Amino acid sequence: MNPQAQNLNEIIAAKNKAVFDLLSERGKNIFFPKKGILGQGAEAKGTRINATIGTAIEDDGSPMHLESISSKLGIAADKAFLYAPSFGRPDIRKRWQAMIAEKNPRLKGITISLPIATSALTHGISMAGYMFLNDGQEILVPNLYWGNYNLALSNAYGAKITPYNLFDGDKMDVASLSAALLADGDKKVLLLNFPNNPTGYSPRTDEMQALVAAIKNAAEKGKKIAVICDDAYFGLVYEEGVDRQSPFAYLADLHENVLAVKVDGPTKEDYVWGFRVGFITYAVKGGDAELYEALENKTAGAVRGNISNASNLSQSLLVQAFESPTYAAEKKAKLDIMQARYNAVRNTLSDPKYAPYFKALPYNSGYFMCIKPTDGIDAEKVRMLLIEKYSIGTININGLIRIAFSAVAEKDIRPMFDGILAACKEVSGK
Repeated sequence: MNPQAQNLNEIIAAKNKAVFDLLSERGKNIFFPKKGILGQGAEAKGTRINATIGTAIEDDGSPMHLESISSKLGIAADKAFLYAPSFGRPDIRKRWQAMIAEKNPRLKGITISLPIATSALTHGISMAGYMFLNDGQEILVPNLYWGNYNLALSNAYGAKITPYNLFDGDKMDVASLSAALLADGDKKVLLLNFPNNPTGYSPRTDEMQALVAAIKNAAEKGKKIAVICDDAYFGLVYEEGVDRQSPFAYLADLHENVLAVKVDGPTKEDYVWGFRVGFITYAVKGGDAELYEALENKTAGAVRGNISNASNLSQSLLVQAFESPTYAAEKKAKLDIMQARYNAVRNTLSDPKYAPYFKALPYNSGYFMCIKPTDGIDAEKVRMLLIEKYSIGTININGLIRIAFSAVAEKDIRPMFDGILAACKEVSGK
């Protein structure tokens, strides 16, 4: 093991043995190199002639670039063309940390790590897998989950995806989650995804309290738990009574055996899908700057060894947006559109004519909702018929039909469901 990795391990183990035990073998062996090329480059920073870094520099010291690109950007060359640090730009890391606290009031007075920048949330999930999942390690996920977890966690790291029930009737099945946490094995990796993809469900306040209590109960019984909070759709909540904070805010200071891992970013929150910037942030009861710095160094090492760094241009543009005086108003305007589309779904499905042919699963947030066709109606046949005859695109997930209402104009919501109804009738032979 590299001495730099060993040093980080000693810090983490001394600060919180449970956190150290939660690390995968990869996580224990990884480190951000402070020596070698990076270390020597850092030592040479500020020299008159600097021949250390693998970039091309103009004679005036600015980054070499093509005018055909820079003329389209309207941003300083050093904020667009140079490499960003593997940790992420310092300004966006501090700003995103502050924004997490602003959006989650329960974090007031709680110390959390500085976020590490990733290439959006898929890469963030992958880096969480790198840090905490060994080959054959179970990861507990809801039985309705984003299919890319299979590639990012199972195929990539050999993790065993073990589902727990998301719903018991029209409510969250917290008992199923609790049973999964209390099953054999001292180390548990739990993945929470709210608002959920594919169902568009987030916990109501009482459900969030029950969920957190289940995690705390398992921790008090000796389970060491890494909770990965996939917050891809954070903030997109449309109903009163739905908890508007991330589970991360409740878990950040819950128990010494619970490491909260927040994977989030502006992809959906700020409608920048192609920017590919996300973050990983850590919190644990009693966590301090030294513990978090060690985790940050390991995570940045994993990022460097995987993609080197996330886009400097995207990070720079986002910092400018976050500082814009119109940012909040612009964001609210888009959320209002999403709310109107959600309301149109609710209003449309209140019509009893749909009930004999399909039922909506619980939904209250996010981009999606799912319907379950009545027994005997094949969801795949409905999906194909919707494309071929009605020019309507949906997704079939194991017999459920997922609808991304985020991508459907408000005026098209009712015609879409009427098309689904017609297709269900045709497939059922009625």
